[in-house]
Amino acid sequence: MSGKWTTADIPDQRGRVAVVTGANTGLGYETAKALAERGASVVLAVRDVEKGERAAARMTGDVSVQALDLTSLDSVRTAAAALRSRFDRIDLLINNAGVMYTPRQTTADGFETQFGTNHLGHFALTGLLLDRLLPVPGSRVVTVSSTGHRIRAAIHFDDLQWERSYSRIGAYGQAKLANLMFTYELQRRLAAHGTTVALAAHPGVSNTELVRNAPAALRMPVTWLAPLITQTPAMGALPTLRAATDPGALGGQYYGPGGSYEIKGHPRLVTSSPQSYEVAVQQRLWAVSEDLTGVKFPAARSQQHSVLPEPAATV
Repeated sequence: MSGKWTTADIPDQRGRVAVVTGANTGLGYETAKALAERGASVVLAVRDVEKGERAAARMTGDVSVQALDLTSLDSVRTAAAALRSRFDRIDLLINNAGVMYTPRQTTADGFETQFGTNHLGHFALTGLLLDRLLPVPGSRVVTVSSTGHRIRAAIHFDDLQWERSYSRIGAYGQAKLANLMFTYELQRRLAAHGTTVALAAHPGVSNTELVRNAPAALRMPVTWLAPLITQTPAMGALPTLRAATDPGALGGQYYGPGGSYEIKGHPRLVTSSPQSYEVAVQQRLWAVSEDLTGVKFPAARSQQHSVLPEPAATV
């Protein structure tokens, strides 16, 4: 493998099935495209099927589209049922879709939009598809987080839906912190099975459509400085692709760009915030997420004392 990990390092994916959420544009598109080019059968799980079909037409390989609206648990259940009927096995589930810095809105089920979409929708989808991954040695669940999990971030159990007051940045931080806590707790629960592992990744600062909902005070500097502080969606997708395909990647690891402050660069192992590793909070969030979504996972109970791989600054 080269010193700087690229799509050329992705092993042959022929015979593997990959489901990528939010894959009609940006990071998800580049992730799905790279997997299809390496031979995977890729499903673009997207809210807008027409846009998904257009994205699929621009890719090479076995690519199909599945309707999925993460803001609706009914849609998540329908999509999961359709995927289960199509596939006896799933090798990769990449929880990529997300929204960022939206005005306060609620999902069809009454959840704050960023928490409901980025965390609860993916939590439910993973739980409903997990029995298609568990029998498959080497299968992986990769969830895309963000450096935003460090910014004004906490799991506000006393007001998860931000009904008392609302902060776009704080709500995004909570959702992205939840993505990591979900990954680490899922890995603990999967460890006993020995087949499926859970990892996380973040894209650094990538030039995608996500920034469109950012407050003007933040959006304008990012737009002006984009050539200096952002990287292309293709580069931003590399941490996700490495987490999904690198034979040396281990459950519970977190990948991000290797440059200064993890803003851009080729992917490497990185470390998330100290609070993201708090086991008691992870387990409480898991229980609350099961209650809110009504989805129970077919995995072993969490092992309180199991150890996640030690993060390391390696290439």
